[in-house]
Amino acid sequence: MVKLQNRRKGLWAAIACYIIWGILPLYWKLLSGAGAYEILAHRIIWSFVFMTVLLLFLGMGPLFRDTVKSLCTHRIKGALMIAASFLITANWCIFIWAVTHDHIVDSSFGYYINPLVNVFLGVLLFHEKLSKLKWLSIIIALIGIIGMSVELGRLPLVSVSLAFTFALYGAAKKKLHINPFVSITLETLLVLPLALWYAGSLYLSGEGHFLVGNAAMNWLFIGAGIVTATPLVLFSSGANNLPLNVLGFCQYLSPSLSLLLGIFLYHEPFNVVQITGFSVIWISLVLFTISDFREQRHMAGK
Repeated sequence: MVKLQNRRKGLWAAIACYIIWGILPLYWKLLSGAGAYEILAHRIIWSFVFMTVLLLFLGMGPLFRDTVKSLCTHRIKGALMIAASFLITANWCIFIWAVTHDHIVDSSFGYYINPLVNVFLGVLLFHEKLSKLKWLSIIIALIGIIGMSVELGRLPLVSVSLAFTFALYGAAKKKLHINPFVSITLETLLVLPLALWYAGSLYLSGEGHFLVGNAAMNWLFIGAGIVTATPLVLFSSGANNLPLNVLGFCQYLSPSLSLLLGIFLYHEPFNVVQITGFSVIWISLVLFTISDFREQRHMAGK
């Protein structure tokens, strides 16, 4: 009974997490007048503040201290931590820029192909073995990306950049094995000086949008820390209480919501080329999900 309750709790947490990530463009749109880089700077600053308060509330101060000591002792882990920090910062930057420059559809495409990039990096970096069906799904996805690039006359750079920065970030985190709350606090701490410098420079030059009389804008900047940390907490609960195949299936909720927002709320173009590209990716994801489900069921039967 307790196990079933935990699974339900994990499922609702995962669904809530991916819904928040899916509708996050709504939040960044409210701040779009400030510019992507200023939004990013405040997201870093207030995420660090919120995560620090959360760590203290959860009594994770000693764990944070021990993690920092461990990273300082092991140079490779320290380098991976720095890499993870800059990769997630780059991912946030690209995503915020995409939202504020009317490329929400492109960003959703990036997060659709992200699981397939994860699998590819698993083979490349961790020598993981794939089934024939998963290889087929990756090949189909690659054909879809190449086809879109040929038709558009350019590489869908926003989509590919989002997918690879997040996948590489995930690979770095996999090597680190750090508590997610401690990790995100460290990741924001490492780029905090740059964020403070940029936000401070804008304020002193009179070009910033924080503390300039618009109370709503000020609170939206501060709230960036909450909307960043909240889904992380929910994701942690989901990951701890759900099988990976269920969690993996839930992740498609996020780009689906973003896609719907981009098309129907913000009226971004969704032409034949994009429809074809998305269709190919969806086919590859169906094959990937079927293969993953079979593998999980086979492992459960052992």
